[in-house]
Amino acid sequence: MSGLLVTPRWKGNLSRASTHVSVTEDIGDPQEAPPKPSTDGALNLERLIDCSEEVMSCQFNPSGTLLAVGLTRGTIQIYSLANGNCVHSLKDNQTAANQLPVTAIRFLPGRQDSQGDLLLATYAGGQVKFWHISTQTCVRTLSEGRQTLTVAISPSGGQFLTAGSTDDINVYDTDTATCVSVCQPSSSHKLMDGHRSRIFGLAFHPTNEESFISGGWDNTVQFWNTGEKHSLGKISGPHVCGDSLDIDPQTNQILIGSWRKEENLQVWDYNARQKIQTVPNDFRGPSRIYSSRWLGAGHMIAAGSDINMCRVIDRSTLMTRGCLVDLPGGVYSLDVSCSAAQSTPLIAVTSSQSVFLLRPTEGLLP
Repeated sequence: MSGLLVTPRWKGNLSRASTHVSVTEDIGDPQEAPPKPSTDGALNLERLIDCSEEVMSCQFNPSGTLLAVGLTRGTIQIYSLANGNCVHSLKDNQTAANQLPVTAIRFLPGRQDSQGDLLLATYAGGQVKFWHISTQTCVRTLSEGRQTLTVAISPSGGQFLTAGSTDDINVYDTDTATCVSVCQPSSSHKLMDGHRSRIFGLAFHPTNEESFISGGWDNTVQFWNTGEKHSLGKISGPHVCGDSLDIDPQTNQILIGSWRKEENLQVWDYNARQKIQTVPNDFRGPSRIYSSRWLGAGHMIAAGSDINMCRVIDRSTLMTRGCLVDLPGGVYSLDVSCSAAQSTPLIAVTSSQSVFLLRPTEGLLP
C-alpha cells in the first residue's frame, strides 16, 4: 500500500454470528473462520467483482454502464455493469514499471469524443494521466514530483484540481492540461489559510466552477476559490484521510468523513461554516471513515476501516437503514451511480481485492 493508507485485517472479533472451522491437531491452534461479507437492512448485494489485486479507487462513468477500478500496482480495470466482465485494462510502460497505486480516478464530464469516455487518473508516483477508454490509450501524462493522492473536476469539466503529499493544490485547465494557478498557504505559520500537511480530499461545489473545499491530515477543511492563492476560510476538527467530502447542491450542506473512532461523520453548513450535526456510530461500533457520499435527498453513505463496513444512514433520524458488514478489509473508496436509466442508485464499495455492487431496496430512496 506504499504507506498511503492503514487498515486492520480481520482478527477474529466478529461483528455478527459466524461459524467455526474444524481443524486437526497437526494444523495448529484452532482458528475461527472469517465471516463472509453480507448485507443487512434495506440494501441488497447485486454483484461481487473479484479484481485479483487490492483496490484503491473506483468510479462509475456518467451513463452508468461502466465502472473504473484503480489497483495498487498501477492498473485501471474497466468493468461492464451489464455482466460484470472486465472489458478494458489501462496501463502503459510507465505504470507497469512503477507499479504504484492508482490513487484517484474521475470520468471527465462533457468530454466524450468519437472514441468514447475519457478518464483522468492520479498515481502515487506523482503522475496524472488522461486515458481513452475504448482504445486503452494514454493520451497525455503530467508529472507533479510528489505523491498525487486526490483529484476533483469542476462541474463543467473545464478545470481540475490535484493534491497530495505537499500543501499545494494545483489548478489545471482541462483542455490544455496546463497548470493555471496554485492554491497554497501563506508563508507565515501564524496564518491557517491553507493546509500544513497531506491533502486527501477535494470537492468542487456542484453548482460553482470556481469554489471548492479540501481536507487532510491537519484536521481542517479549507474553503477556496480557484482564482485566489490562499484559502478563504476553514473549519477545524475533521481528520480527512480519503475521498470523504461531498456537498449537497440543494441544501448547501457538506458531508465530512473523518478517519477516527468518534465524531467520524459530520454535517456542516457550507455558507456559515458551522457544524449542523454529528452522526452517531452504528450499534456495531465505530468505523474510521475513508469515504462518504450523499445518497439522494434523504440518505447518506459512509464506509471505512476498524469495523470494515459500509452503511446507508437516514438523513432525518441518523439511523442505519442498510449496511454491508464483515468485509475482508477497509473500504478505501465508494461511488454512487444515479444515471437516468436506473430506477434506483447503484453503489460500488471496494474492500481488499473486491468490488461490491449494492442496490438499495425499493422504498429506501424517494
